[in-house]
This record gives sequence, C-alpha cells and structure tokens, in this order.
Amino acid sequence: MPHLDAAYNLARWLMRNEQDAHDVAQEAYLRAFRFFPGFRGGDPRAWLLKIVRNTCYTWLHINRPLRDAAEFDENLFRPDSWAPNPEEVALQKDSDTLVRKALEKLPPNFREIIILRELEGMSYREIADITGMPAGTVMSSLSRARCRLRQVLTTLMNGDTAPSSRRIAAVNA
Repeated sequence: MPHLDAAYNLARWLMRNEQDAHDVAQEAYLRAFRFFPGFRGGDPRAWLLKIVRNTCYTWLHINRPLRDAAEFDENLFRPDSWAPNPEEVALQKDSDTLVRKALEKLPPNFREIIILRELEGMSYREIADITGMPAGTVMSSLSRARCRLRQVLTTLMNGDTAPSSRRIAAVNA
C-alpha cells in the first residue's frame, strides 16, 4: 500500500497514541479506497494525507472533545542505526527527547505543519493541498510554528527558570 508509512506517521503525531494512529490510518485507507473514483489526478500522497488529516480530526472531535490527546510514548522512536560513542548517544537522546517534548507542546495546527514539512519533506503546495490553506498561509504558519518551537525548546532547555527569576527580582526590588 503506497504511502502507508507517511500516513501512519502523520496519524501518530496528530493522535499522539500508537493504537489510535493505527486505527485512523486504516480508516483513512478505507475512505481513500471508497472515494478513489473521485480522485481527479494530482499528487496521490498529498490526497491520501489530506484524508488521513481529516480522519484524525474527525476522530479526535468525536472521541476526545475538549480533551488533550494521550501522553507521548517515547519508546516509539529508536536512535539512528549508526553506532556513536556513549556520550554522543546520551546527548542525542537528550536532544531527541527535548525536541519530542517541544513538538508535543505545540498546538495541533503548528505541530501538523512542522511534521508535514520537516519530517515528511512535503512542499508548501502539498501542505496547502492537505490542509486546505493557501500556500502563503502555509509559509506564514510554518514560520510561526518554527518560532513557537524555538520558544518551547528554549523554555525546556532552561528548565523554565525565567518565571522564577522574574519573581525573585520582583521580591528583591
């Protein structure tokens, strides 16, 4: 089945639960099969990922109204296949964990734009087709998402010490 890995990857990031992602990816493939006669050409990957995206949001709306998604499972991701030294392994693991935590803290619309662009390597046009946004909006949303990701990463790297530092300064003043 073509593009199954990309479909599952997007579903996993949007659903934030492995089992739900499997269910949604399967449902999306069934929908794609059912509506294939309506496919008018173009990029089949973008068409399928749009179906996956819509299926995820429909499922979340029905099954998790006003509830945040399930906790992220870090055991889903394995380190790269090359064999780094133990120090590199520890640093990479910390970095990967930090990026995953930061991605989890992003709002779903920013998270999906970053996943589609950075992890799936999709073009602005393909993302526009999937999300239904104009390409210019995709570019500006990606810029805002990257900015927010930087902010979240900075906060996580600093251990969220900035608010307490401000409180100390206010008390000492």
